[in-house]
Amino acid sequence: MGVGLFGVRRPRHEFSRSNLDLLFVSSLQRAFRNAKVPSQMVSFIVRRIIVSVLVLIAASFIMYVLVANSGNPLSDLIGSSSPNKAALIAARTAQQHLNVIPPLRWGIWLSGVGKCIIPVGGGCDLGTNFQGQPITILLPAAMTSTLQLVTLSFILAIVLGIALGVFTALRVYSGFDYTITLFSFFLYSLPSFLMAVLLKSFIALGYNNFLQDAHIPILNLVIIGVVLGLIVQLIVGGDLRRRAIVFVGTGVLSALILGGLSASDWFTHPSLGPVFIIVFNCVIGFVVVSLLAGLKNRRAILTAAINVLLSIVAYYSLQSLFNISTLGTILTLAVITLIVGLLSGYFVGGYDRGMMMRIGALTGVLSAAIVLLDRFVQSWDSYVQMVGGRPIGTVGAQTPSLGGNFWISGIDTYTHLLLPTISLLLISFAGYTRYARSGMLEVLDQDYVRTARAKGLPERTVIVRHALRNMLIPIATLIATDIGALLGGAVITETVFAISGMGALFNTGLQITDVNSVMGYFLVVAITAIGFNFLADLAYSALDPRVRVR
Repeated sequence: MGVGLFGVRRPRHEFSRSNLDLLFVSSLQRAFRNAKVPSQMVSFIVRRIIVSVLVLIAASFIMYVLVANSGNPLSDLIGSSSPNKAALIAARTAQQHLNVIPPLRWGIWLSGVGKCIIPVGGGCDLGTNFQGQPITILLPAAMTSTLQLVTLSFILAIVLGIALGVFTALRVYSGFDYTITLFSFFLYSLPSFLMAVLLKSFIALGYNNFLQDAHIPILNLVIIGVVLGLIVQLIVGGDLRRRAIVFVGTGVLSALILGGLSASDWFTHPSLGPVFIIVFNCVIGFVVVSLLAGLKNRRAILTAAINVLLSIVAYYSLQSLFNISTLGTILTLAVITLIVGLLSGYFVGGYDRGMMMRIGALTGVLSAAIVLLDRFVQSWDSYVQMVGGRPIGTVGAQTPSLGGNFWISGIDTYTHLLLPTISLLLISFAGYTRYARSGMLEVLDQDYVRTARAKGLPERTVIVRHALRNMLIPIATLIATDIGALLGGAVITETVFAISGMGALFNTGLQITDVNSVMGYFLVVAITAIGFNFLADLAYSALDPRVRVR
């Protein structure tokens, strides 16, 4: 018997049935709450889209009015001595609606943008520039050049910045930490145009001149060895004896390697070869397993070994296919490599398939990248001869009328975008390093990290699975806000390196008050910035389970 309300005793079976009823009701409530989660997410997405559209409309109005009032769009025609000057002025006035005040002219432009979303009445219309060329035709070509430049630098800045920030936080107040901190503040203080000019003057021109007589003097070998030895001993750290051994070993080894490359004429006739491919791919597998799972995890070692072995087999078996490859062939092989890496991790993974799949995919992709690098290096001699012995480009995004196969075109794109990419990379790299360092130091002092260590988890697991994930939450906000700054830096970088991208479209349009050209640039940048901020909001819930849509 059980005691009921007001002390009335009741049978035990009634008490149990009541508990079951309460349990059933609570389970239904949880089910209904869970059923509302998708609708809440949809509502959140719809509200964010509406707010983003309103922000975009308001910002476009301000931008349009400011650009329209920044100068006289007819100044070049007014100052010309052309006999049909009046007709040209009338034609441009009618074409650009200059007889309409800027706010109403913005309404005409906005109606054309609306046709891009709802294609009625002639389709998308962003206006024309002063030469009569539609912005809808100019913008995709400019976006292609800028995306080639910005995408790689953006990804490298995030990966390298976060990695170095985490390492400096784990070795806080060491020589390595002080060195990276000094280097980061130095890069952060440099303006983008100065960085571009320095790279263009010293790296491009210096390396092109070096290739005319590619031999390193003994004095330069000694200086390079000393500098590298100092850098590596700061990274390794330890007591004085250990630092001295690392300094001497690094300096001697680097001097011997560079001296051997110089004596063998490797800089003018480079090659990697099967030995390098095998050794480097094994190193990739070793590093990936060490960082993600540890060398005691046999399944991780087996997964990485399978993908390394497959990459070595592909190196020997695909050489004939590489000779006739196109971009589509390489993308297909990349997708196959990723799928094979994921499948190998899935079947070998056992209880931790997710980790094994990540190890398999990362090892396979990095090993395949080394195989592709070897194939590009094989075409280096032919490319250098085609460009007259000065391969590092300083003007434009490609060599005009170069010709050649996929590999020659790839090297040409790489050599022209190398310095602009480095310039943009260094602009963002310093910020990510500092934020990652401070974020990791803050996370390492949290209670859940201490608890993970107290449970006896390996330090690698504590850092990668507990601390790193929570450290990435503020980085997601930084990434979303940094994309606009990176595109702004691309304007200056493209000007220095004479790349015809969105920066050139914006700069030229602003100088002559060509509002439609400037607004085409603004539209892409604004949509990109708003879109990345929206993705950052969604990333919060993925990185932090405590963040949920309400």
